[in-house]
Amino acid sequence: MRTAFVQQLIEEARKDHKVFLLTGDLGFSVLEPFANEFPERYINVGVAEQNMTGIAAGLAMDGWNVFTYSIANFPTLRCIEQIRYDVCYHNLNVKVVSVGAGYAYASLGASHHATEDIAMMRAIPNITVASPGDPTEARLVTTEFVKHNGPCYLRLGKAGEPKVHADDVSFTFGAGIEVRKGNGTAVLTCGAMLKYAADFLNENKSVFGLYSFPYIKPIDKKLLKKIAIEYNEFIVIEEHQLSGGFGSVILEAYNDLLQEGLINSFPKIRRIAIPDKFISVAGSQEHLRKLAGLTL
Repeated sequence: MRTAFVQQLIEEARKDHKVFLLTGDLGFSVLEPFANEFPERYINVGVAEQNMTGIAAGLAMDGWNVFTYSIANFPTLRCIEQIRYDVCYHNLNVKVVSVGAGYAYASLGASHHATEDIAMMRAIPNITVASPGDPTEARLVTTEFVKHNGPCYLRLGKAGEPKVHADDVSFTFGAGIEVRKGNGTAVLTCGAMLKYAADFLNENKSVFGLYSFPYIKPIDKKLLKKIAIEYNEFIVIEEHQLSGGFGSVILEAYNDLLQEGLINSFPKIRRIAIPDKFISVAGSQEHLRKLAGLTL
C-alpha cells in the first residue's frame, strides 16, 4: 500500500504544485522517487515527528498541501497534541500518513504497533480518517486527499499487500464499497483485514456479503442503511483495539440511523477486534493477529 500511495502522490504532485512531503527519517527505498522529482517539495526532518507536524502546519499556513509520513504510531500517537492544536484547531491542509497500521511491524514489538490510532484521530474535530484496504483503495484515497482542503489521516498497511479490487473500481470521498453481494450476513471491514476477509469467504465458499469502508470518518451512512435492509446480521472485523475503532463507528452510525428514523430496528452486530490488552511478543503480523483473535 505504501508504494501505491507514493506512486499516486507523485502523479498528483505533477498536477498540484503545492503538494509537499515531509518524512521523519523514514521511507528509504520508498520515497526517493518523490524526493528526486520534487527536491524543493521534500524534507526529511529527522527523528523529530512532533517537530515535523509543526513544520507541516507552518507550510500549510503558507499555502502548501502538506503530507507527513512515518511509521504508524509515530506521526499519530507521538504527535497527537500537535495534530490537535497546530493542525486541526486551525483546520489546516495537512495530511498525516502512517505506514504499518495494526501489527504490520509485529516483529518490532509493542512500540511499533498502531492499534489505538483510529480511536484517537477520529475524536479530533475537523479531521478526515481513512484506512484503505488494498493498493487500489490507497491510490483512490490519496487522490481524494490531495483534492480535499483540510486535515486528513491516511492509515496504510506496510508493503506487498495484494489487490482485492479490480483496477476499474471507483468510489467518491467518504464512500464505502460493496465487494461482493451475499445472503444473511454481511462482513464489514476496513484496512488490511479486507484481504483476509475476502480470502476466508472465498476459501470457505461462504454466502456472506463483503463490504470495505476505506473511509471511517465520515462513514458512509447511505451504504450502511442499504446493508441494514438487505442483511439480517453483521460481522465487523478490524486490526485495531475494540474500543473506539471501526466497530465503534459502525455501532454509533446505526444508533444515529435509528434515531433519525432511517432504519426500523438496530441490527445484530458481532465485533472482531483487538481485546483490551497489549501483545508483548514479537512475531509475524499473521501470528499476532491470531493471538489477538482476529479471525472469522
